Amino acid sequence: MQIAIFVFAVGVWGGQYQAQLPSYAWLAVLSSGLTAAAAVAFQWYKAGVVRANLFRALVLAVALGAGFAWSSWRAIWRIADELPKVLEMRDVELTGVVAELPEVGEQGVRFVFEVEKASAAVPERVLLSWYAAERSGAVVPSLRPGERWQFTVRLKRPHGLANPELFDYEAALLERGIRATGSVRAVPAPVRVDDFVLRPATLVHRLRDSIRARFLATLPGAEYAGVLVALAVGDQRAIPDDQWTVFRNTGISHLISISGLHVSMVGLLLGWLAGKAWRRSQRRLLRLPAMKVAAATGFAAAAVYAVLAGMGIPTQRSLIMIAVVAVALLGGRAPSGGIVLALALLCVLLFDPWAVLAAGFWLSFGAVAILMFLLGGRVAAAKGWRAAVASQLGITLAMIPALVVLFNGFSLVSPLANALAIPLVSFVITPLTLLAIVLPVTGLLELAHWFFGVLMVFLEWLAALPFAMWSQAAPPGVLAVAGFVGVAWLMLPRGTPARAAGALAMLPMLAWVPDRPAYGAFRMVVLDVGQGTAVHVRTARHELIYDTGPAYRQGGDAALRVLVPYLGAVGVRRLDRVIVSHDDLDHSGGMSSLLAGVEVREVMANFAVPAPSSAQPQRVTRPCLAGDSWSWDGVEFRILHPDEKELGKTSDNDASCVLRVAAPGGSALLAGDIERGAEQRLIAQAGGSLASTVVVVPHHGSRSSSGDLFVAGVAPRAAIHSAGYLNQFHHPHPTVLQRWAAAGAANWRTDEQGAILVDAGASGLKITSWRDLGRRYWYGR
Repeated sequence: MQIAIFVFAVGVWGGQYQAQLPSYAWLAVLSSGLTAAAAVAFQWYKAGVVRANLFRALVLAVALGAGFAWSSWRAIWRIADELPKVLEMRDVELTGVVAELPEVGEQGVRFVFEVEKASAAVPERVLLSWYAAERSGAVVPSLRPGERWQFTVRLKRPHGLANPELFDYEAALLERGIRATGSVRAVPAPVRVDDFVLRPATLVHRLRDSIRARFLATLPGAEYAGVLVALAVGDQRAIPDDQWTVFRNTGISHLISISGLHVSMVGLLLGWLAGKAWRRSQRRLLRLPAMKVAAATGFAAAAVYAVLAGMGIPTQRSLIMIAVVAVALLGGRAPSGGIVLALALLCVLLFDPWAVLAAGFWLSFGAVAILMFLLGGRVAAAKGWRAAVASQLGITLAMIPALVVLFNGFSLVSPLANALAIPLVSFVITPLTLLAIVLPVTGLLELAHWFFGVLMVFLEWLAALPFAMWSQAAPPGVLAVAGFVGVAWLMLPRGTPARAAGALAMLPMLAWVPDRPAYGAFRMVVLDVGQGTAVHVRTARHELIYDTGPAYRQGGDAALRVLVPYLGAVGVRRLDRVIVSHDDLDHSGGMSSLLAGVEVREVMANFAVPAPSSAQPQRVTRPCLAGDSWSWDGVEFRILHPDEKELGKTSDNDASCVLRVAAPGGSALLAGDIERGAEQRLIAQAGGSLASTVVVVPHHGSRSSSGDLFVAGVAPRAAIHSAGYLNQFHHPHPTVLQRWAAAGAANWRTDEQGAILVDAGASGLKITSWRDLGRRYWYGR
């Protein structure tokens, strides 16, 4: 049964990676065929027509098909609840309930809204943002789960930034059942219809909201209050990015979220206390064994904590495992760890087949499986602290391939960090935090906060070590598989022949370096950063970034969310040059985060570049002026604009740095935000050197740019428009798209196609888009 469940999981995983969903008819035929095959195989086995081995093979085949069919059916049903394209960015009136914990930001609030009534056909669950009115100064009222509101909103289909090897926001929304996103309109004014709508889910989320509010009010301005909220109710959004960096670099992120370890600890502790109290009465013991009381109490306690935590994948897995064990103990049985894990896996995938798309799914089940193997095998003979150390080292080693594949690196100081963090967080900080939920005593939270502050001193010291993190590019699939096989071989019992060869199998994955362009060639990636620009240009031995993307209204910026993770995923540890075309936030908004996250040799800009932090001096920059040029690895780089005389005399847009990259296989023009006036001056100054194979269209395709003379002067084969999905400026403008197309250029758009990848090599020019390379059935839906 265990192997069949794991094969079912493989089928579910395969179903989620389809580029296009099968038709109803095809799925109906497949489901009917699987049902018939299972029934026939079972009858043949009972009648002795087939042998046991053949029957097992048939069961596995049916399980694989069943997993694929189940994930496909669920996907079809969920995708059907979609926003009609004709309703995008049109005013729609909604009445419904605030469904989960609202996310409060500096400029407003974001929340899940369950629609009860609408003026048009809209999905049942939408994610809304309500921003403060910039002109009137009106503030957003405090929202609480369970409130019923009437809004006028503008919606759009789920859409996320699509870049190589980065987080798929659209998949995350699909898993949560959110089928549209949008914003609340100020006119007509929103109306609170009811203060509280009583439902089981809203009751739980209202309780979570009350606990969060009480914690934050008890510790106003406290540095680690967000961590205590995360440990209490699973809401991690109050934890700053710099703290998450420390947690990742020390490998303790799993302790900050409510993990299976915390849920299990609560269940075991309260179950043990209940069993001990039950044993004090002989009369109660005769009526019901203490073991059964402990099992039932432990499961109930774990269930309450898991629901309070929001039922993430690790908590689901842990709660299901506890439930299986509790039911078995109540029935007088003792199930094996493998069966418990397999049943938990089956239940999670039946409830949420999209769980296989989340990193937490693989890390959660993988860590538990490794721990079971270790405790049942090689470290079973060890006792006390030796067993704990051996288990921690074993899990750290075994998780290396998964961490490299999922996060492009792993913490080298994780064993040291976890040696202190696991006991302190699990047995001191978390119990104090949970006790503060029941007993509203200020001292409990203050004590928990103090302990975590002591822990952070140690963690920050470890995170600052130069060897704290192993970072590398995401390896290809074959090397990742070799790494997993190598780890599995290393974990075999002592005496296994050539066990050390497992380490050799891991080396190719850890030593892998991505292919680079040949001498005289370049690779350019126009990243999908929303309404802004960020471009990565790579030659045989050099790296350049042109513009750093926008600062986002909901918090963060393009460098923090896209550029720095992308550079890590493609193996860039140092940038030779960063060029910022001009000071507008959609081009320079990520500058500080980029300088803080990646080593940068030189910055070219015509404005003062701020320091990454207040403790560092302002960055000295090299001016970006026409006539400046350099050569890297047989590729020529030349600044065409602006002239020094123009600085301070034109708008920021018209003062944009214009860069041309040229190689034998093709050329690219990066034009910033120049408009018609600068275009005319550029034509007069650059003349024939303006012609390029590819152009990153000026000003995101605004109709104030891309004049007829400029388009004719560039005469590209491809025009790339970097713009946000359904942006308020309506970029790129239809007339601009038509103008470039009429000149013979193929139009490429980051808002529709994701990152655009350009390779200029000996064989000529090749252009692809990330959404086409990694197409999934939920794109555009």
